[in-house]
Amino acid sequence: MCDLGLEVAGSCIEAGVERLYAELEDRDLRVKPHVWLSNEWFCPDGVPGIAAPFYLAHPRLKRLERRHMLEVEGGTHREMRKLLRHEAGHAIVHAFNLQRRKRWREVFGSPGLPYPEYYRPNPASRRYVLNLDLWYAQAHPHEDFAETFAVWLAPRSNWRQRYAGWPALRKLEYVDELMASLAGEQPCVMTRRRVDPISALRQTLRDYYRDKGDRYAPGHPDDYDDDLKRLFTDVVNGRSGRPAASFLRSHRSEIRRMVARWTGEYEFTLDVVLGEMIGRCKELRLRAVGDEQRMKLDFTILLTSHTMHYLYRKREWHAL
Repeated sequence: MCDLGLEVAGSCIEAGVERLYAELEDRDLRVKPHVWLSNEWFCPDGVPGIAAPFYLAHPRLKRLERRHMLEVEGGTHREMRKLLRHEAGHAIVHAFNLQRRKRWREVFGSPGLPYPEYYRPNPASRRYVLNLDLWYAQAHPHEDFAETFAVWLAPRSNWRQRYAGWPALRKLEYVDELMASLAGEQPCVMTRRRVDPISALRQTLRDYYRDKGDRYAPGHPDDYDDDLKRLFTDVVNGRSGRPAASFLRSHRSEIRRMVARWTGEYEFTLDVVLGEMIGRCKELRLRAVGDEQRMKLDFTILLTSHTMHYLYRKREWHAL
């Protein structure tokens, strides 16, 4: 990766960073997180800066990322703004050592808790704001603050109305009060250190995508056979019907995108599960008999159900 010769300047990231700076300036916050390229989104501990993934710096690399992972995290202007605001929340904490404040700990919890290998989000919880997918605020107190800050910072977010009646409103009101107290103040931590810059990464793109694919693949897939047998049939009884594996392959992209939109799960993970289900349909010699639109809807609901069960039971954590 170090040989790619990529820079933030001149890339689509630069425009997003400039917009972030304008939003911070509008709030009179004297923090301008420095941004560099690395292998993923993160804000290092003790550094008021933001690492952004290298693939966003060039259109060809964005296409490569989509080809391998089926989506590009931060690939749209809207998603990039959400991610930058989130990482800016971490940067603000580091710039002012906010995690040391008693009130911060009372509202968000202990920042010293170890990051879990897995977390179990409750999609129905109103104790947390919604910014990034996968109910990210529920992962750790630091992520709770970063997500709350991102919602607070977004122009025209109308957070008072949107979260009226939610316990999460208390957190937003605290952030509003805290940021007002920091307006015009100089940060106490101003290091420009860059952690794992792309210029120091020796990993090849081949190895990067191999490792990333392993990381996002579901570790222990559910047993799908009983559900698939209820939806499809292994006995045609004189009725015409195409192989269920062929049916699912023809609708694979549409189903994957729809379930990703409903659940917030990564398309790559969903595609792995879809591939396993298609393989089981082929092995069991199942056939798709009946109305195709109805079967497509029923299978989409089935995949959503398995995905939500997986998310609740065992959601793998990936550090930012």
